[in-house]
Amino acid sequence: MTDVQLIDTLRCSNVRPSVHRLAVLGYIANFSTHPTADEVFNAVSVDFPTVSRTTVYNSLHTLVQAGVIRELEIDSASMRYDLAHQLPHSHFRCTRCGKIFDMSLPDGLENLVKPGFVVQVTDLYFAGICPDCTVLSDQNK
Repeated sequence: MTDVQLIDTLRCSNVRPSVHRLAVLGYIANFSTHPTADEVFNAVSVDFPTVSRTTVYNSLHTLVQAGVIRELEIDSASMRYDLAHQLPHSHFRCTRCGKIFDMSLPDGLENLVKPGFVVQVTDLYFAGICPDCTVLSDQNK
């Protein structure tokens, strides 16, 4: 997302577009790594060496509260972040390298929900070994 798109996203969600919020949202929006708060802090502090960990955590909290990003509880050790307004998708966490990948959902998944229920959030994730780690494992045999 461009800076203009990031600013528009924040303004549409009634969030003041501060420099640090833009940096936090920009990192989450432009890198599909589903980062932890510490990973966001480390990335943002490269461009803003004086940014505090508290500022990054507060920015994440504000963006979650406004519905701009969402928390993913894929790994029990730490919360991860993803853009909130995307097509529903699932996630795959590699148990070897820890990377998290977006995965499409199969057509017809909405048929699993009984009539009368309204789905607001879909959280489905898989755990296993990613292709890169599978190749490394095969090479070490």
